[in-house]
Amino acid sequence: MAFITDEDYRVVIGDQALKVVSQVSDENRRMAEAEAIEEVASYLRPKYDPVAVFGAEGEGRNRLIVMYTCDIALYHMAASSPQKMGMEIRKERYERAIKWLEGVQGGKIVPELPVSTDEEGNPTGFGLRYGSQRKLRHEW
Repeated sequence: MAFITDEDYRVVIGDQALKVVSQVSDENRRMAEAEAIEEVASYLRPKYDPVAVFGAEGEGRNRLIVMYTCDIALYHMAASSPQKMGMEIRKERYERAIKWLEGVQGGKIVPELPVSTDEEGNPTGFGLRYGSQRKLRHEW
């Protein structure tokens, strides 16, 4: 079963527009979806488990991940369409998706997603940051 379904696209694009953007080619759509999943996964990998995220089905999927993956897939499909039809709205939604993913990657946005773990089940990734100021030397 594919991570993205026809129903998922209906949130961000109409049926007829989807056929036009995907150029009525299942192969074109499949490739764009695979590219979108890999692009989203590249932002999630430092902290989250993309295999579990994209392996989820039905209601077990994170709705925002589904929506943004659709937006990114549509952006890739529109980029390959003749005369870049509908590219303006696709670019706007793509940029919004990337901004959200950067927030997730930076830790400013924390979605409900499975966290990466090691063999013993301990969380891995960049969950903790620490640091300090340089030592002050007041020598007069």
